[in-house]
Amino acid sequence: MELRNLGRSGLRVSLVGLGCNNFGMRLDANQTADVVNAALDAGITLFDTADMYGGRGDSERFLGKALGAKRSEIVLASKFGMAMDDEGIKIGAARRYIMQAVEDSLSRLGTDWIDLYQLHQFDPLTPIDETLRALDDLIRDGKVRYVGSSNLPAWRSTEAEFIARELGTNKFISCQEEWNVLNRAIEQDVVPMMETYGLGMLPYFPLASGLLTGKYKKDSMPEGARLTDMPRFANRGYVTEANFAKVERLENFANQRGHSVLELAFSWLAAQKVTGSVIAGATKPEQIKSNVAAANWKMTAEELAEIDELLA
Repeated sequence: MELRNLGRSGLRVSLVGLGCNNFGMRLDANQTADVVNAALDAGITLFDTADMYGGRGDSERFLGKALGAKRSEIVLASKFGMAMDDEGIKIGAARRYIMQAVEDSLSRLGTDWIDLYQLHQFDPLTPIDETLRALDDLIRDGKVRYVGSSNLPAWRSTEAEFIARELGTNKFISCQEEWNVLNRAIEQDVVPMMETYGLGMLPYFPLASGLLTGKYKKDSMPEGARLTDMPRFANRGYVTEANFAKVERLENFANQRGHSVLELAFSWLAAQKVTGSVIAGATKPEQIKSNVAAANWKMTAEELAEIDELLA
């Protein structure tokens, strides 16, 4: 497994990471352990979860239990900031909440530290300097090693960069954003911003919620799959006539070169300069092997340019 530095930091992560959003939602504790063990065997070192995954806490609980003594061998990433209750109290990025949220996550994960602690969404009620100071204190206390963000617009990340410089606090080292060959909106501003400030990308939904696996066809949607059974993913805008046509073109392009469209999806992201690790979820151990193998296609500049033309 290839290891990469995440942005300009010294944190090294596996090129393929495991997204743990299925734990506690689609997988029970035993099924989670099977997937985690398969990931460890495949050389995956980055495990990405969040406090609100799995029904507010179960993903962290199941992951911590599954890792056990191997926790020190991996890079453990989690997130805070989205609602953890229905009263609007356990949410946001204020110092008071962050200090409690990290303790709760550490307890659920069964660990003394989190390698990458990420702000899950922008908090309009809290100044970013308060958030950065609190996160800096967590690093100084040894409870967190690095900090990152997720789902922030480019100008908010730029603001955080300059305020961290002004305050002398630790800065965000990474961004986690929705990015795949079918959804390239962040290339307009987020990606150039990351290149400028040396941030590492952790793209999620690399397979466009499954559309880039090759198993979905315009007139044949398999039962039991994410886009079929979970409308909130289908409603993200992937299931369109235009995207089915794009996938068909991409599939032909990949097949002509002895690859699958799934391999194209992973390898296209791996070829992007800002990418640190491609985060993908899995519900079965065999999916882990497919995901890891999919990133082995080393795309040339010519191939990347051809893909751009296919999608134009």
